[in-house]
Amino acid sequence: MGVKRFKPITSTRRWGSVSTFEEISRDEPEKSLTCALKKKAGRNIHGRITVHQRGGGHKRRYRLIDFKRDKHNIKGKVISIEYDPNRSARIALIGYEDGEKRYIIAPVGLKVGDEIMNGDKAEVKIGNSLPLRNIPLGTPIFNVELKPGGGGKIARSAGTSVQLMAKEGEFAHLKLPSGEVRLVKLDCYATIGSVSNPEHNKISLGKAGRSRWLGIRPTVRGVAKNPIDHPLGGGEGKSSGGRHPVTPWGKPTKGLKTRKKRKYSDKYILKRRVSKKMAKQEKR
Repeated sequence: MGVKRFKPITSTRRWGSVSTFEEISRDEPEKSLTCALKKKAGRNIHGRITVHQRGGGHKRRYRLIDFKRDKHNIKGKVISIEYDPNRSARIALIGYEDGEKRYIIAPVGLKVGDEIMNGDKAEVKIGNSLPLRNIPLGTPIFNVELKPGGGGKIARSAGTSVQLMAKEGEFAHLKLPSGEVRLVKLDCYATIGSVSNPEHNKISLGKAGRSRWLGIRPTVRGVAKNPIDHPLGGGEGKSSGGRHPVTPWGKPTKGLKTRKKRKYSDKYILKRRVSKKMAKQEKR
């Protein structure tokens, strides 16, 4: 796992970088564990665009990932470590003793030939999935469930991990990558280790074309548009918009709170995440 840079023979090569892919052991995915992935171009089920600047990109097949890790107390062996175009982390193909194969999110340090296990009888070892009540305090974990049996929801992107801080009653105290401290039931499952490909955030795309390969279309600033196209558009010369930041439909953005009511899950949050603005003020 590393980042590769090239000789600056062109402006693209000067700024672009790629992953070394040295941990990848197989080029083609397991066919039985993939399915077609239809492009949505940012549209919802009604055909309306809800996520802008999306469309195009290279054709992909979706890898069926086992987030639940519900094949309990059966040993499995790592067959291969593979690239997944649908996520920032690497995935591992696991072959279990009963012949079944499944994909899981690969943690840092997992290699081909390693043995893993899911369930309450599993030992505390990288790649194993077990209940929070069986995991020692201070252990880095990922793919954490919010509800028992609901499948991993927390810490699934490249390089992330959650720290198990305390156990009190039926709940565990988890410190998330954002700094938030949250209560999760001890019966929820989590995987030992941290997610693979930690250098993902150091990769620079280098050119607009590479963004298009990923299905990301160009983003035009509001102040660069005409007044008919955006509230911040128009003006003589270079203007800064002349008003607070708004969406193309005039709704305030960048910091405006739009939440209407408390969520039922608020009672499980012990400490809110620290915003960048608050972190700067605390340092002063």
